[in-house]
Formats: sequence, C-alpha cells, structure tokens
Amino acid sequence: MLTLNYRDTRPIYQQIKDGLRKLILTGAIAQDEKLPSVRSLAMDLAINPNTIQRAYAELEGEGVIYSVAGKGSFAAPLCEAAEARKKELFAALCATAAELRDLGATEDEILARIRGGGKK
Repeated sequence: MLTLNYRDTRPIYQQIKDGLRKLILTGAIAQDEKLPSVRSLAMDLAINPNTIQRAYAELEGEGVIYSVAGKGSFAAPLCEAAEARKKELFAALCATAAELRDLGATEDEILARIRGGGKK
C-alpha cells in the first residue's frame, strides 16, 4: 500500500499524506473505503502513531478523507477530494507563475513548460 523512503527530503508524515492522497485520487482506494486504523498503519510501517495521526488530520482538513466517530477514517468522494486538490495545485501554480514573471520569464516560456509537462 504505502512505502516510505528514508532518503526522501520530505517528512515521513508528508510521504504518507502524499501516498494516501494519490491512492485515493487514482481510485486505488475507493470512495467511502475504510482506511487502516492509525495504530495498524503505524505498526505496518514501523513508525510512531502520531505521525500517521498528523497525516490523517491534514488529509481530513483537505477534504481527502473523513472520519466517523468510533468507526475510523474513510476515503472522501473522489470529486470532492479531486476538486480540493485541484484548487490547491492551481493556487501553487499561480504563485509559481507570478514568481517566474517577476524573474523575467515570458508567458510563452511558462506555457511551453506547462504544455511540455515540466520538461526543459
């Protein structure tokens, strides 16, 4: 399900968060499917449960998962999760494009990178 890369510069909770988000948005984890409990996922990954709890809390804040008291955490409906993530990514894209313009990049250069999938 999830693998951790200890050489990755991202914190462990961020790797878990990104991994779960990707599994949900690609449909590998179905809408309303129950996620592993914090304790069981922490045991599987051999990490502190607080790390899992932080990832789950942030995913819930983003609308990617939801919690039901006494039942656990579940994958949110895909359209809601996808829309929340798109909104977040578009905000980052706008900020990046603005900074690139400030650094002298032309609109054509920026659009060429976007159309090329980020390739040089």
